[in-house]
Amino acid sequence: MRHARPVDRTELGRTLRTWRERLRPSDVGVPAGLRRRTPGLRREEVAALAGVSVDYLTRLEQGRGPRPSGGVLSALARALRVTDAERDHLFHLSGSAPPLPGRIRSAVRPSVLRLMDRFTDLPALLLDAKGDVLAWNPMAVALLGDLSAIPPTQRNIARQAFTGAHRVAFYADERERLNRAVVSDLRRCAARYPADPGLQRLVSDLRAASADFERLWTLRELNERHGDTKRIHHPELGVLELDCDVLEVQGDDQVLLVYSAAPGTPAAEALQLLRVIGLQDIGHASTGYPRSPMQGQDVAQGGR
Repeated sequence: MRHARPVDRTELGRTLRTWRERLRPSDVGVPAGLRRRTPGLRREEVAALAGVSVDYLTRLEQGRGPRPSGGVLSALARALRVTDAERDHLFHLSGSAPPLPGRIRSAVRPSVLRLMDRFTDLPALLLDAKGDVLAWNPMAVALLGDLSAIPPTQRNIARQAFTGAHRVAFYADERERLNRAVVSDLRRCAARYPADPGLQRLVSDLRAASADFERLWTLRELNERHGDTKRIHHPELGVLELDCDVLEVQGDDQVLLVYSAAPGTPAAEALQLLRVIGLQDIGHASTGYPRSPMQGQDVAQGGR
């Protein structure tokens, strides 16, 4: 009978806190705010990104928490934007084995985050192979709403397309075509990662919950789409026609979706306005209240 390795709670707690404090709010697409007394991210921000309670994260950082599950460790690794080596280190400190090869990569390269930081006037989202939203920049928040408010388990374009709580009305001629593209991407992913438990769970959940997904899944279609023009309905700015380019992160099986508009177009002017206003409501800029997640837009139809 195998015995689990012991948890190094003290070092695990110190590591989590150190990695939390080295991040800036802009690294993970959250507003910095005016009164930030702690270096890096607040516990509340990391807890929201990882989908755990603040109390749970506090206990982990203080070296008195329980043994984290593999799912929690992976979620914390994504929230803290760690490298593969650092993710494996978290698993070892927790007395667990790191993810096996052949699983979908969810760790985000620091160089990719730096690239996203350079898109100061363009919304950008980073997706893994099964469509989980791994990272986004402030402009994506301004366009789509506060993505960190969506539970990490639901922060997936296929879940939002077929069962998400943040779905909204979309153009009738677009819905079927874009849903087919989302299912096509998942079927390709399933061929590349037949043993990935997260992907298996995602497909199983969607087949059980959505008749539309089940219908499209059984068609076994494979659509070739690499970029598109998206008509996004923004609650204050109206319909924006944006180009969506898909940039592949070579070697990681991840894609970066970047939204842009031709200079001089109404959509380009709208993006400039979003850059100025940022996270504030366009119609209530003085209040500073952020919009609800993906209000007025179906991010699940965002790109591929």
